[in-house]
Amino acid sequence: MKKLVVVVTLSFMLVNCKNNPNKEDVNINVVEPTNPSEIPFIWEGANLYFLLTDRFNNADTSNDVNFDRTKKTAKLRGFKGGDLKGVTQKIKEGYFTDLGINAIWMTPIVEQIHGGTDEGTGVTYGFHGYWAKDWTRIDPNYGTKEDLQELVKEAHARGIRVVLDAVINHTGPVTEKDPVWPDDWVRTDPQCKYSNYENTITCTLVANLPDIKTESNDNVELPPQLVEKWKAEGRYEEEVAELDAFFERTGHPRAPRFYIIKWLTDYITEFGIDGYRADTVKHTEEYVWEEFKSECDYAFSEFKKNNPEKVLDDNDFYLVGEVYNYGISGGQFFDFGDRKVNYFDPASFHSLINFEFKWNAKELGYEELFKKYSDVLNGELKDFGTLNYLSSHDDGSPFDAKRKKPFETANKLLLSPGTSQVYYGDESARSLVIKGTEGDATLRSFMNWEELENNSETKTVLAHWQKLGQFRAKHPAVGAGMHQVVTEEPYVFYRSLTKVDYKDFVVIGLDLNNGKKVLDLSKVLKEGEVLHDAYSGQDIKVVDGKITVNSEFGTVLLSKKPVKKSNL
Repeated sequence: MKKLVVVVTLSFMLVNCKNNPNKEDVNINVVEPTNPSEIPFIWEGANLYFLLTDRFNNADTSNDVNFDRTKKTAKLRGFKGGDLKGVTQKIKEGYFTDLGINAIWMTPIVEQIHGGTDEGTGVTYGFHGYWAKDWTRIDPNYGTKEDLQELVKEAHARGIRVVLDAVINHTGPVTEKDPVWPDDWVRTDPQCKYSNYENTITCTLVANLPDIKTESNDNVELPPQLVEKWKAEGRYEEEVAELDAFFERTGHPRAPRFYIIKWLTDYITEFGIDGYRADTVKHTEEYVWEEFKSECDYAFSEFKKNNPEKVLDDNDFYLVGEVYNYGISGGQFFDFGDRKVNYFDPASFHSLINFEFKWNAKELGYEELFKKYSDVLNGELKDFGTLNYLSSHDDGSPFDAKRKKPFETANKLLLSPGTSQVYYGDESARSLVIKGTEGDATLRSFMNWEELENNSETKTVLAHWQKLGQFRAKHPAVGAGMHQVVTEEPYVFYRSLTKVDYKDFVVIGLDLNNGKKVLDLSKVLKEGEVLHDAYSGQDIKVVDGKITVNSEFGTVLLSKKPVKKSNL
């Protein structure tokens, strides 16, 4: 099952170097940063880990049951105990660092409906986070504000960004415990047909999922159930005062969408999160996302101004959109059938989730796949990004549902241009085929920690993901660089990246022979240079323009040994 990979990496801070493999004697004189802080964080090449907060790790069993959510549920349709403390625990243990993860995206953590829907074979609760009841409070099943503060602090201390999930276009379903919001807030029909622009936006996604009237500019009062709830919790006056201040500052009408935008951006101001993944983007008018981005940017700047000691870098707030079924073959546009919309705009989305990648990975070989993505990302999508995935929480056609190809999955996801989205359990071959489940529940089993502890094959898979992930995290050129083939047989290519005074250059070879591996890289390596293979732990010298690697592993990760800047 192992895929053979050779990777030669050279990161450097020099400005006068050539990397044209078609010219002789390029001989790039490079230096790898000696300090991880010298490696810039670039969203376009980030390695992002996506997890369902309830299904990742349970570090606090005392919060497993709240609001009497005790009815028997359909399989994998109830809360299973995962929480913020569980994520923080794994951050502290170094799990994400070892995996080369530099950003974590969690499903929504706001308070969910208290009741459950009763369809199919049993009850379903809002364990997934997308059924909001109160945007202003963290659901106690996930934890507390203090837990989120601790999570962000520990993540940032390790150079890991935190991305939350924003839902603006709908509330949670109506249940016996969760009354429908007022008519001036939501519509309960018609249901979307998805055949044109209008019947994709001004409608409910599915039955019993009230749609926020995001098009409305009418002033509306707070929903009575929210007023009652806040008063019972002793925070009504505080919440109202904050809303008054928000509307006075912005001048926005007290329309439904602006209440929700205010509530979501509070998580930026208070906790210093680094980004949002925006849910159901194409089901909301485009201008809503411009308004949201504007308020996110304001909140992020306010956090940085008020907490200078907590500022990681000068990156803008990250906003990636879920335009369901968008693919990079469409360039900047999504086609509704009767209308094409461009969601890529500095005023709204920097990046979109790429639903096409799994199909490309199935149909294309390495060079076709890598070249396609490099061409688009350095062409029509230049200065923007794409978030590639091979499995997710709601895609019923993953690349490898039965986890028969974990090494190929890692190679294609982690070595492709674009931001990589590792879905929890990709790295541990967590099965996406769970007997007895209905619909997307099969994708959402609890993280298979026991297999990681006890199964040697699972450990081998994890080790491969870790080494590729760490390599990607240390070399932004892998995801954000320009791709160019060097030789087709053996298959060797390079990625190059220049960002102001930072340059990164990597050479990668795939599908090479087992055992002794010899590559002629005289056009890009300097004679006598000593490289380090991070996979086998050995140093390798360039002799006659060639590198020779002897190891029991099918993967080789080579980088120039660090030297001090004073020696340049």
